[in-house]
Amino acid sequence: MNDRLTSIITKTGDDGTTGLGDGSRISKSSIRIQAIGDVDELNSQLGLLLTDPSLQQDIIQLLQQVQHRLFDLGAELSVPGYTALAEEHITMLEQAVQTHHTTLPPLREFILPGGCTAAAQAHVCRSLCRRAERSVVAVNATEPVSDTARHYLNRLSDCLFVIARVLNQRAGQSDIFWQAANKQSAP
Repeated sequence: MNDRLTSIITKTGDDGTTGLGDGSRISKSSIRIQAIGDVDELNSQLGLLLTDPSLQQDIIQLLQQVQHRLFDLGAELSVPGYTALAEEHITMLEQAVQTHHTTLPPLREFILPGGCTAAAQAHVCRSLCRRAERSVVAVNATEPVSDTARHYLNRLSDCLFVIARVLNQRAGQSDIFWQAANKQSAP
């Protein structure tokens, strides 16, 4: 990579537009830029989760791979028509879910986000992932986005849910089960 970011302050965005990877400029308020920002925010929160000293190597490696794939997704979103994610990336998430899910007790009730600090942060990442997915779906309603990109975010939110439960289990903390205000009227 040759000095791709030689100048950080360009002032080109002062007019409320930003450049896409294909050289075009669009409004910073566009749904495409919203989606890029949501994916970036998710990646940043994963970076925060990765600072937790309690994480074991298997989770660290998985989350680091996810961060790289989220950068790939950002590239897809910043270059309309470009595809970086592949089916194998979705398969990797599905395998991670399967591997970790088998170590967990079955759920008979919804759980609240929380538990140990790492699990709570994984739940933050999960909810941000769902928002990023909604943003990518919104972009896709007006401009095509790869099926793989949408599927990846959907599987990632599932994976982050399972990871949150695993982190609680490894910390010796149980999941926090939802207690409906009125059990008879609960969905």
